[in-house]
Amino acid sequence: MTTDLIVMLDIALDAVRRGARRLKTQAVQQVIAQGDRDATTDLDHIIEREVLAFLAERTPGIDRFGEESGGNPTTPRRWVLDPIDGTLNLVHGLPLYGVSLALTDGIRPLLGVISLPALDRTYCAAPGIGAWCNGNPIAPSTVSGLPEAMIAIGDYGTGDDAPQRNAVAIALHTALAPVAGKVRMLGSAAVDLALVADGTLDASITLGNRDWDMAAGVAIARAAGVAVTDTDGSPHDSRSRTTIATAPGLTASVLHILATATTGTQYDRRTPC
Repeated sequence: MTTDLIVMLDIALDAVRRGARRLKTQAVQQVIAQGDRDATTDLDHIIEREVLAFLAERTPGIDRFGEESGGNPTTPRRWVLDPIDGTLNLVHGLPLYGVSLALTDGIRPLLGVISLPALDRTYCAAPGIGAWCNGNPIAPSTVSGLPEAMIAIGDYGTGDDAPQRNAVAIALHTALAPVAGKVRMLGSAAVDLALVADGTLDASITLGNRDWDMAAGVAIARAAGVAVTDTDGSPHDSRSRTTIATAPGLTASVLHILATATTGTQYDRRTPC
């Protein structure tokens, strides 16, 4: 791991701690409707402004992209921030939400930091140092059979393509129900990926791939030893259609179930876009 990346990880930890402090000490004052069954809050915007301003001061030569304010999505090297992943969990008092920040090269995350303040957990990872939670090294579970596995599936979709996405999600639930130990929908990609990284969950399946949702969690999961792929088993990157994270012993089984559920859909790589 280069000295530069070590410095960047320290900066990322500092930045995320600022956002986490806001989440611990400041309540949501305004919930703002945002499209079909989605919302943001005043706190999302406050955290994003504070964290991006800090990053601009500390790393002026690196572009920044935030879920709320956007940015240049094509810059080769950029910070990618989700100020609150799991906003509606926060609004409803469900303690599964956090601040998610990654440094990417435009295709793959170089490092990731996720803070889950309601759980008092901060995860970080970068090449050369592995993945850590609260200063302790983490690793995925050793589960190798679906009957013993706890698997998280991403939320049902909203917006224009919701019917297509949800048809696949329902097919996936139908395929997993008779064979998986337990299936969960936790409402936060950052939470899902962090909990696969530390072995709490055995796999997570997200039928989507947006950098601000996924990049930090992918970096942490991969550094911990989790297999992170697209639907067809190819290595995950920003161009992937889905985000599949599995304990190493479950990869083949999960991908087989997923292939069965997604054949002939927009998530099947054999189907033209």
